[in-house]
Amino acid sequence: MDPVIVTGAGPVGLTLALALARQEVPCVVLDEGPGKDEPRPARTVVLREDAVALVERLTGTPLAGLGSRWAGWRSMRRKQVTRVVEFDDADPAPLHIAQHELTAVLRGALDHEPLVKVAVDSRLDAVEQEKSGVTAHTRGATGTWWRGSYLVGCDGPRSTVRKLQDIRFPGRTAVERYAVAALRTELPWSDEALLHRMPPWRTAGPSAGEVVGRPLPDGVWRLDWLLPPGKDLVTPELLVNRVRETLTGWTDGSTPAYELLDTGVHTVHHRLARRWRVGRVLLAGDAAHLLGALGTQGLEEGLLDADNLAWKLALAWHHGPREALLDSYQEERRAAISARLRAADQLLPLLRGGGGLRSYVPGAARGNDALLADGHLGRGTLGEPGTYAASPLAPANLTGEVSVGTPAGAPVADVRVTAEDGTFVRLGSRLGRGALLVVLVAPGTGVWDRKHWVTAGVMPRLAAAVTALPHHAELLVAESYPGAAAHTVLLVRPDGHLVTALGGVRPADLYAAAESALGGAASGAAAAEEGAGAAAGSR
Repeated sequence: MDPVIVTGAGPVGLTLALALARQEVPCVVLDEGPGKDEPRPARTVVLREDAVALVERLTGTPLAGLGSRWAGWRSMRRKQVTRVVEFDDADPAPLHIAQHELTAVLRGALDHEPLVKVAVDSRLDAVEQEKSGVTAHTRGATGTWWRGSYLVGCDGPRSTVRKLQDIRFPGRTAVERYAVAALRTELPWSDEALLHRMPPWRTAGPSAGEVVGRPLPDGVWRLDWLLPPGKDLVTPELLVNRVRETLTGWTDGSTPAYELLDTGVHTVHHRLARRWRVGRVLLAGDAAHLLGALGTQGLEEGLLDADNLAWKLALAWHHGPREALLDSYQEERRAAISARLRAADQLLPLLRGGGGLRSYVPGAARGNDALLADGHLGRGTLGEPGTYAASPLAPANLTGEVSVGTPAGAPVADVRVTAEDGTFVRLGSRLGRGALLVVLVAPGTGVWDRKHWVTAGVMPRLAAAVTALPHHAELLVAESYPGAAAHTVLLVRPDGHLVTALGGVRPADLYAAAESALGGAASGAAAAEEGAGAAAGSR
C-alpha cells in the first residue's frame, strides 16, 4: 500500500510521521525548507507533561536537558505578589523549550527511521485524490509527483493543503499582540517563571499591559510584553527600552548586564477550520486551528492532533478504510479546540477590560491573575487539556460500567503496571503502538511472581475475553488505579484516553466497548454477543 504523505516538517508533521512509523506505516514528509531550522531563541513552546511524554516516547530522547522545568510560578500585580505555585513530583512543571531544539530532536529520530522519507526543498502545489489514494505534486529542485494512501496537511497557518481543498478558515485576526525578546541575564527569580500585570514602572491605561518572563537553560530568558490594541510599529528602540525598564524594575536598581539574543513580534489569531477531513486529505496543527491568547499554547494542541490521528490512520492503512473512525478525528479534536477558543473569547473582555464594575469587586484582580496563570500553566478553564467525553467512539449502554478517578474520554493516569512478560513498566510506555490496552486492577499482585497469579482468580477469563476482542489488545495488571476498586477493568485507547471502566470481567461489555472505540466496524449487539461467545468458548 502507498505511504502516507505528510506536508510540513514542523513539530506536528514530524511527530505524526514518527507516530505512524512506530505503527509500521511508511510516510513521506514533504519539507519545503532545507531540512533544518534556523535557531530562534525567542521562538519557544511550553509543553505539559502528556505532550512531553509523547515526544520522548517517539524519539527516545529526554527533553529535560534541552529545556527548562521551572521550580515555581509567581503572579504579580503592580508591586504585590498575588499567586505562587511551587512544582514537585506530584505536580510537575511544564517544560519550556526552544522550538528549534524540539524540531531537531524529532528530525534526529527520523534520521534513523527507515519507514520515513523526508523530501527537502519540496513545496506542494497540487493535490488530486480518488477512491484508492492521493497524488501530490511538488515544485522545487526535486519537484515531482508523489503517490500516497492519505495526505495530512501539517503545513501551518497559510496551509496550501487547506486552500487546495477549499476549506474555510474563519475566526478572529490579531486577538492579541506581543513584543518578544530572548536574552541572557541574571534575575532575582533564577528558575521561576513570572507573570507581572500592570508593573509599577509603566503608566496606567491600555499600554500598562503585562510582561511574562520564562527561563530557559543557560541563563536565557524569554520575555513577552502585551502590546496595546492596534498596529503600531514595534521598533528596535521600543524593544530595547522595554527590556531595560523591565530588567531595572525587577532588580530595583540599575539595569543588570544582559545579552540580547533574538527579538520578534508575536501576533495571536483565533481560527478554526470548518472541516479537518476531505476524503483522504486531512489537516492537523496550525493548518486546522490557531489559538494562543491569554497564555494558551497552540503547538501543544497540534501534537495532540498528531497523537489522536496516528492510531486511526494506522488502523485504516493496515486494515482498510474505517470511515467512522477517521471522521472521529475531526469530531474529537475540533470539539476540544473549539472549547478552548470559546473559553478564551468569553474571558478576554474580563481579563483585558481594565475597568468597569469588575474592577471594584473585592478579589476580582486576584481571580483574573489566577485565570491567566492557568492559561500559561495548562490548567483550569483556559489551559486544561480537552477530553473526548462526547466522542462518537464512546460506548453506550454498558451494564457493567463504573466510575474511576479518570472520566471516560480523558487521558489515563500513568500508573505502574505489570506487562505480559512479567516486567514492571509505566502504563504510558505502552501507548502509541496501535494496540488497545486492557488494565486489570488487582491489589497485591506486585509482590508475587507473575506465574503465581496469571492463572488464578479472574485472569484466565479476562485473558480469554481480551483474545476475542476485534483488534489486538495488550493485557496489563495494575496494583492500584485512582478511584478504582479491586477487579476493575479499564479499556484504554492507543492514544491513552479511557474508553470505559468495568466492574469486573464482563466479556460482552468489553467487546462492545472495543468495537465502539474502533468506530463500530462490526457494530452492535450482534458483535458483542459474538465476542462474548468466543470468549466463553475459549475459557
